[in-house]
Amino acid sequence: MQTSQIQPSQNSAAYWGEIWMIALQALRAHKVRAMLAMLGVVIGTGCIVLVVTVALTGQRYIIGQIEGVGANLIYANLVDPGEAGSVSLADQIGPADLAAVKEDMPQMVTQAAGATSLQMTVDAGGQERDISLVGVTSGFREIRNLALLRGRYFDSDEMQSRSKVCLLTQPLAQRMFFDDPIGRDVRVGEFHFTVIGVFRERVATFGQTEITRESVLVPFSLLQYYTGTEYFSTLYVRADNPEDVPSVTSRISQILAARHRSGALYHVENLTAILDMARSVALALTIVLILIALIALTISGIGIMNIMLVTVSERTREIGIRMAIGARRKAILYQFLMEALVISGGGALAGIAIGVLIPISLNLLINFIPDVGDITIPVSWVSVILAFIVSCSTGLIFGYIPASRASRLQPTQSLHYE
Repeated sequence: MQTSQIQPSQNSAAYWGEIWMIALQALRAHKVRAMLAMLGVVIGTGCIVLVVTVALTGQRYIIGQIEGVGANLIYANLVDPGEAGSVSLADQIGPADLAAVKEDMPQMVTQAAGATSLQMTVDAGGQERDISLVGVTSGFREIRNLALLRGRYFDSDEMQSRSKVCLLTQPLAQRMFFDDPIGRDVRVGEFHFTVIGVFRERVATFGQTEITRESVLVPFSLLQYYTGTEYFSTLYVRADNPEDVPSVTSRISQILAARHRSGALYHVENLTAILDMARSVALALTIVLILIALIALTISGIGIMNIMLVTVSERTREIGIRMAIGARRKAILYQFLMEALVISGGGALAGIAIGVLIPISLNLLINFIPDVGDITIPVSWVSVILAFIVSCSTGLIFGYIPASRASRLQPTQSLHYE
């Protein structure tokens, strides 16, 4: 039992040093109780760091996927009216529309391309497989961020001269050839092509575009020559700046409306609205998760308060002896507040360590999984600082009631307490 009389000035280092030592001695005397109180803070603090990490990871992944497809991307296609009307060949988006868009906005448009796809079959190991044959124009690779894994992309001569060359998606190349497919012959339907490259989408669209898991890419001029296809299923345009996206989107709608009959409907969209929605959803998710973590910290704070109340009750006689020999009421108050701060601060440090080590360990593990890609789990150091401050504040707030109760005890009554 500590009976030291704290008489130095409250501003002196000795004064606070003695309060610190008395608080540590009291906590050492009740290690299990202190550890149980600290456990709630560990969980609450770790939750704050982890939920912010999860929210940031989800936000970064979703926004990265959208930006990987192209934050400045605008795409247009003809709307099928279904039974309400019919679509004529003159309504389709064609090379002339592509040229008109390039000529109308040379300063705001950096790339423009068209693509169309046909369902075909390919001979893979003696078996016929359904694949998507995609004809593309110049600029398609840059707009769609295609990554070359082997070989090369189409050059300008091949785009114009209808060269019988193609690129395969990685899954299709692996299925058809066990070794290097470059230079090999591929039969797609009744057509034969020479493989010059293997590619993949940098950001997977999971078959939501003309490129599917098993696709063959050929120059649009070649597809046009073989099949007589004169139109694009999708027109892609990349704006120079994000600020230009709304105006470019509106202008493309006007160009298509002006070049085709009034009854034709065109779907012209961009990813800006989706990107803003993703950011809003991520922010809302972060707020909800932080509120849940704060609830966990509040519960742990109530646990600290209950344990400190029990501690005050058990140590009433000790408090009476200290006050009888001259300890001031503020010294008693500060001692119990220091104990609450040690519990909450120690728990906060342990929770932060757990919350930081988990994403760091996952990042190291991801490096050994090549199929995961470039995913990284960020650690927000702002959340670390916030978690520590909130945890310590929780300990002080909920520890004040027991500390205040201890400082208001009467020495004469405390000395007779059993």
